[in-house]
Amino acid sequence: MNFFVEGIQGSGKSTLTGRLSEKYPDHKVYEEGDYSPVELAWCTYMNKEDYLNILDKYSSMREKIEEKAHTEEDHMIVCYTKVKTDKHEFYQDMEKYEIYNNRVSFGQFKEIVLDRFEKWDGEPLIAECSLFQNTVEDLILFRDMSDEAIMDFYREIKKVLEDKQVHIAYIKTEPEGIRKNLENARKERVDDKGNEVWFSMLCNYFDNCPHAVRCGLEGEDGLVRHWIHRQELELRICEELFPGQYSVFSSKKYGEITI
Repeated sequence: MNFFVEGIQGSGKSTLTGRLSEKYPDHKVYEEGDYSPVELAWCTYMNKEDYLNILDKYSSMREKIEEKAHTEEDHMIVCYTKVKTDKHEFYQDMEKYEIYNNRVSFGQFKEIVLDRFEKWDGEPLIAECSLFQNTVEDLILFRDMSDEAIMDFYREIKKVLEDKQVHIAYIKTEPEGIRKNLENARKERVDDKGNEVWFSMLCNYFDNCPHAVRCGLEGEDGLVRHWIHRQELELRICEELFPGQYSVFSSKKYGEITI
């Protein structure tokens, strides 16, 4: 059995992933930013010419970059957030080669996502944020797709996963918990002067995406409304497309893991 740990931001996915890895020590764990067979969060998807240009531009970091680079046919997957440097422009340059946030056409995005799930050999894994989070955020926020169109997208994913043993461990957060998690993160993620740098960056990212602009969503209230909607949609995907293949846990209240 392969486990996909999902839930909105701050729900406790990392903790549940750790609990599952203790129960299933023979499974390989994939977190965001890892080189994963099924997902590309915080990784580039770049052609070899662009990769060589990056190596030339950051020649002093060449060995570090090469250590986190993987060749897939004619593309280079670089786990760039695993490369440690104080050159912030490096991360900005590499982020441009991610597939999320409408950085590639929908046709290419769909092809990449489906191809990775189809080619995955079904090795035992526990994967965090690899089925829903980054893909659904892309489809809602940046492609402004309807719920029905997203359901159709996941019907195709379900089809390519039919020959693999998959179970979704979904962490559900109540609306008041969503707001509380966001408020706590705002207080914790500040700079040395107490400025809410993380929240400011998050709002800039969220407030200017096509979906938020069209729906008039902004700031903390807008984020909470969006995450409530996203959670409802992801649970609908579980219920309608993966019946018998998912478990729902209350956020940060797991008890005994029975899956």
